[in-house]
Amino acid sequence: MVILSSKKFEKSVVREYTEAILVAIILALFIRSFVVQAFKIPSGSMLPTLQIGDHLLVNKFIYGVKIPMVGTVLIPWKSPARNDVVVFRFPKDRSIDYIKRVVAVAGDTVEMKNKQLYINGEAITSPYAHHTNNDIMKPSAGPRDTMGPVKVPEGKIFVMGDNRDNSYDSRFWGFVDLKDVLGKAFILYWSWNLDEPLLSVDRFASIRWNRFGSVIH
Repeated sequence: MVILSSKKFEKSVVREYTEAILVAIILALFIRSFVVQAFKIPSGSMLPTLQIGDHLLVNKFIYGVKIPMVGTVLIPWKSPARNDVVVFRFPKDRSIDYIKRVVAVAGDTVEMKNKQLYINGEAITSPYAHHTNNDIMKPSAGPRDTMGPVKVPEGKIFVMGDNRDNSYDSRFWGFVDLKDVLGKAFILYWSWNLDEPLLSVDRFASIRWNRFGSVIH
């Protein structure tokens, strides 16, 4: 019969828990880096598709296996396509993540005329585009309603928010590099009103149960 001393037993238990925690951390980092990552929506640029306070999951391997931070594709699958809702590093500040909809890919010519989007000379009627302002902004005042035409270079995409009149997107700052695309948004797992205090009754009363599990299109 082998009798373990209390000190040896305590060491074995500590080691067992330590190893389990390390394995869990490694798995979590692997999943977050290569498989799926959680994000939350802080602004209304994607209304009504995505609401402020939505929490969603992003598929990080759908566009291929990439080296974290660098973005170099190790194993390619496919590239972002028109209408994909993607999360990416903001080109003007790569420490910030943005979420927008892909409206054009490499080789496409993009143009806006009085709020109407044209791709390769064809007027695009999108079920996702949402306008809250009927006023047409003059080109001299900014590119929101009239811009282009511009051709999307290789290795780039052109993105816009669904809330077309209230979105800071490719119309203002240009293209997104494919290396900076983190993944495709695919499902909502939580949603509530961020304007309410975190631990208040109103915050919990604002939970949008009907949005849980909604697939993002």
